[in-house]
Amino acid sequence: MSRKRHTSADEPYFLVRTLANEVPDGRALPPHAHPWGQLIYAVSGVLSVWTEQGSWVAPPHWAVWAPAGVVHAMRFTGATSLRTLYVRPDLAGQPEQSGVITVSPLLRELILRAIEIGMLDRREPTHVAIADLILHELRAQSTPSLDLPQPRTALFRRIAEHVAAAPGERRGQAALAKHFGVSVRTLERAFVGETGLSLGRWRRQARFLHALRRIGGGAPVKQAALDAGYRSASAFIAAFRVALNTTPGRYFEAKRR
Repeated sequence: MSRKRHTSADEPYFLVRTLANEVPDGRALPPHAHPWGQLIYAVSGVLSVWTEQGSWVAPPHWAVWAPAGVVHAMRFTGATSLRTLYVRPDLAGQPEQSGVITVSPLLRELILRAIEIGMLDRREPTHVAIADLILHELRAQSTPSLDLPQPRTALFRRIAEHVAAAPGERRGQAALAKHFGVSVRTLERAFVGETGLSLGRWRRQARFLHALRRIGGGAPVKQAALDAGYRSASAFIAAFRVALNTTPGRYFEAKRR
């Protein structure tokens, strides 16, 4: 199949740019930003994205949206087939906040078709229609609970980083507060006020996302659950059902087919 060759003269006409590449397990990209909005979609593997406001984990069937100019870092768990769309910043209807979005069957096909074309050009009516549908799907899709909001204050951000780095640690709230030289009340109030989550709920979400990344990297469900601090695999499976409405085994097996 032949493709139209684009030149620098086409630049003002591009609506959507695309990128497709294969990323090895464990690769990380340092903080960076793009002048265009970015839809980051992993056909396989698990994608983790960090910004100043929070972090997100996107297994297959979900994608991460980063608005134009938002600084973000990424890490890939498992061999990842990455499919990225860059959306022109002056196109109306783009999501204003970073976050995970559901990739519907239609949005998936639109992403893959745009990748196949290479660039969507406003001079091509079909390309305009595809870009319009992509933006409609971005606005229409629900946001699953696969995020981990970050505290704004430096001290509490350090505490959050400490907790996220050791999700299996069973140190209680009092011991954690003492370690960082704050009261339990101050610690609790700061997490609710700066993340919208109690510290206990924040820790549970960090634990869940850690286990999700481990499974995406090929770890058995039981091992991933225990490494993340769950007392049993069944406890993690129950949390997985609540978040994704299926079991880890069924979810990842379906995505590998």
